[in-house]
Amino acid sequence: MAVKRNIFEEVGTGGPAPLPQGGGIDRRGAGGARGAIRIWLMILFALVALMIAVGGATRLTDSGLSITEWKPVTGALPPLDAASWQAEFDKYRASPEYQLQNSGMTMEAFKIIYWWEWGHRQLGRVIGLVWALGFLGFLAARRIPAGWTPRLLLLGALGGAQGVIGWWMVSSGLTGDRVDVASYRLATHLGLAFVILGLLAWNVMLLGRSEAGLIQARRGREARLFGLSTGLMHFAFLQMLLGALVAGIDAGRAFPTWPDMNGQFFPADAFYVPGRPAWAAFFENPGLVQFIHRMSGYLLLGFGVVVWLRGRRSAHRSTRMAFAMMMAMLWLQVLIGIATVLSAATLPVALTHQVGAVVLWVLILRARYLSQYPLAGSIRKGTA
Repeated sequence: MAVKRNIFEEVGTGGPAPLPQGGGIDRRGAGGARGAIRIWLMILFALVALMIAVGGATRLTDSGLSITEWKPVTGALPPLDAASWQAEFDKYRASPEYQLQNSGMTMEAFKIIYWWEWGHRQLGRVIGLVWALGFLGFLAARRIPAGWTPRLLLLGALGGAQGVIGWWMVSSGLTGDRVDVASYRLATHLGLAFVILGLLAWNVMLLGRSEAGLIQARRGREARLFGLSTGLMHFAFLQMLLGALVAGIDAGRAFPTWPDMNGQFFPADAFYVPGRPAWAAFFENPGLVQFIHRMSGYLLLGFGVVVWLRGRRSAHRSTRMAFAMMMAMLWLQVLIGIATVLSAATLPVALTHQVGAVVLWVLILRARYLSQYPLAGSIRKGTA
């Protein structure tokens, strides 16, 4: 028989009220090591950024074809005696680059370019090892947050693919009458490097907040600003690929004048490549390739201004600051690009331009992230 109760009777007097429980998302991710994984990914990010810089230096010093074989494991050991050095030098002397461009090179000069390429490959091995140790360690300890295993595994798969593409790129310069790697293969190699770097940066930013915090922040997303920043991200990526085409054929050294190109707006013989159809000029004619890179840079700057103006209207101070930093770096990158042209792509300036591309890429991603997951500010603290 049911007990009659007074409607004014206190509820729950029989014992203490249960404590509120965290949401399912927080409980699901409690077993994960978000902070530790974030630090691991930050280390990988720094290594990949360094890899891009070393790769740029390897290209600018014409060192990329000094090692004519791909030995992912045994190649980790450099030549250790005079006989080993001579064997490596003999292999290089059989390559088109030596026979057509560097004939008469001394052993000492060869060692310089060899060490650049060996260091580049060795850094790739280090990155692969750091990823494998971290991933397997977190996996064995069951400390990977729910849903993150495929993301982390993807990074390793892309890193492995990058090694294969790197050799595909190098092999293009070891046959026929080529003295450089194929520019479109170089663009593929550099493009994948920026994809990996971007994924690392994005995951680091996501891991900076809890899953519940991200869901809460997403409710305040600025959809239009996110769409514009996504377009800017794609445009910047295209510009980086065009820059790789410029580097692949040394087009940056062909027209060391600005704003004209050796006295002309549009370079002469832009669609001429000996023995090749007209369409090949878009990849192989230095004048046309550099012209396209220049024009694309101006358009990117203009679109960046549009996105920045929209970002200034954000309700969140952190988002406004992120777009301001992106805009400042975009202007700086344009100026460094002009300096690269005027210096005929000397090593320090050209390498600064490539590193600038990395910084700009990350700042665009950060601005995009904050338009998707804004940080709530406080009027009282002056952070709104």
